[in-house]
Amino acid sequence: MTSQETETSLASAPPHISESRRFFRVFFSRKIVVFGLVVIIALAIMAIFANILAPYDPYKQDLTNIAALPSHDHLLGTDSIGRDILSRVIFGSRTAFLVGIVGVCLAATIGVTLGLIAGYFGGIVNTIIMRLTEVLMAFPMIVLALSLASILGPGIQNVVIALGIANAAGYIRVMNGMTMSLKENDYILAGKSMGSSGLRIMLRHILPNSFAPIIVVVTLQIGFMILAEASLSYLGIGIQPPSAAWGAMVAEGYRYLTSNPVLSFAPGIAIMLVVFAFNLVGDGLRDALDPRLRGLI
Repeated sequence: MTSQETETSLASAPPHISESRRFFRVFFSRKIVVFGLVVIIALAIMAIFANILAPYDPYKQDLTNIAALPSHDHLLGTDSIGRDILSRVIFGSRTAFLVGIVGVCLAATIGVTLGLIAGYFGGIVNTIIMRLTEVLMAFPMIVLALSLASILGPGIQNVVIALGIANAAGYIRVMNGMTMSLKENDYILAGKSMGSSGLRIMLRHILPNSFAPIIVVVTLQIGFMILAEASLSYLGIGIQPPSAAWGAMVAEGYRYLTSNPVLSFAPGIAIMLVVFAFNLVGDGLRDALDPRLRGLI
């Protein structure tokens, strides 16, 4: 190949840019994803500074002002025992984020650990773990979570455990597939030939290279986890009164839909926004972390 042909080939090659630059360009190129990120940040600030932002004590009852319509004093009205709805929606964001983040962390920890072990060792270990995973996936997630929550009892800790176990199957399958693919790479085989232990290979080489799809699944699952917690609370098995939980607030306001629909609509809109926002950010991360776009603008 002549020098002129080489120069022409290099000129026609796509420009290479840094991974961080490509990630931010792809992630922030869609305004709807930016909107989702803004909503998540706003809700996170609301959860962190709930004590400052809430105009009233969310647990204080005012029996002289029951199921009041929105007014200057109570922007979203009051519930059936006189508690301020806006304050309870603000404090409910803490419950939503706590259940969503801790529940997803628990599910990811269980799923990634079992998927990594199954994919790396293969054979009978892989068969046992994956067959148990298929048993979990045979049940609808909400039904499985409902059954586990019924056994464990109500309360935020038991709800988190139930949702974490019920959502672990997806992580097991994703991690198992990534591990089975990565362990055949040359650098893994080279590590084995140099005497590296299985634990070192799994933690230092396979796990870090599997972060991209796991991060996407985690982001998408947070919104789904919050929605599942709201469903359990709506059915009376999740977060119990007097704790502020959006699902329980929707269930409580159901009796007042004709006279004071804000009791259900306010927490319902909050649930819709946070789930929608996490799904948007998850889609944005999936596009930004797409390996087919690496090295390209």
